[in-house]
Amino acid sequence: MDHASAKMPNVDAPPKKAMLKGLNFVAPPRAFPVNPMHAVKEVNANWIAVIPYAYTIQGESKVYFNTNRQWWGERVDGVQETIKLAKESGLNIVLKPQVYIPGSWPGDLNYKSDREWDEWESGYTKYVMTFAKIAAEQNVPVFCIGTEFKISVRKRENYWRKLIAEIRNVYSGKLIYAANWDEYMDVPFWDELDYVGINAYFPLTDSKTPEIDELKKAWVPHKIAIRNFYKKVRKPIVFTEYGYLSVDGCAYNTWELESKVTKLDINEKAQSNAIHALLETFWEEPYWHGGFIWKWFPNMRGGEGYNARDYTPQGKKGFETLQNWYSKSLTGSNGN
Repeated sequence: MDHASAKMPNVDAPPKKAMLKGLNFVAPPRAFPVNPMHAVKEVNANWIAVIPYAYTIQGESKVYFNTNRQWWGERVDGVQETIKLAKESGLNIVLKPQVYIPGSWPGDLNYKSDREWDEWESGYTKYVMTFAKIAAEQNVPVFCIGTEFKISVRKRENYWRKLIAEIRNVYSGKLIYAANWDEYMDVPFWDELDYVGINAYFPLTDSKTPEIDELKKAWVPHKIAIRNFYKKVRKPIVFTEYGYLSVDGCAYNTWELESKVTKLDINEKAQSNAIHALLETFWEEPYWHGGFIWKWFPNMRGGEGYNARDYTPQGKKGFETLQNWYSKSLTGSNGN
């Protein structure tokens, strides 16, 4: 039997009433010159993730946020304006604070002493609570408590549980955590949250231009694992991030491609096929409630100088692919 088309047993999950057809919204350096939400509606998205970045410098135990050194879209005023425009356009929002660590990533964040951990956690709590209060004030439906803290969530479980309780004291919406693809099974506090978030950069195939059937076959073991994990935790699965660079071999080890992206050949078909295969694989799965493509540049601003190779599908074959999928409804229910 072809594993790509193999039927798996139904999962006992309540039917989805709607699909989160989302975009990770890149914070722009300056205020929007024109309303960027019209383009969001054009691709048929119904959610955006608003990302107020903070940063931690390696060797320090501090969290910097809402500083004048940061882009407008990352600061409080930019976040509030983005939420306002999204709501006026009928879009839903997940507010998704993320920590940037130059030269590293949150998954490697680790400290040798409790004093350092306590200092960092105090700063992170201040950062997250600032935006949790904004989420409460603006009636944002979903709030993300953190992104890809692979070591921290295991070593410092008590801290994360206390943080969740503190957030719930001021915010009554749904909570999610964005786990890296290789850590979601090890997060100890899913029981405290409303969704399981996965940043779905699963390595699939190193083919330069993988065909859709090849990609769907490569998804099968990951799909089985995610289904089985849902059966354990009984929380809806959301891909808090998914996406592919528009370069050769984009469906493999993305983190390796990023370091040499400007030297790779542009390959819009590879990106488009990879987006299509992911959405076809999960669209009708009852436990999967949608995802947020990484990434979307409002007014095409906020890029790093290689937009033609970057994750955004804007102006590429992937745009039409995403637009077509995001226009679909769920079989037997309203997916809009």
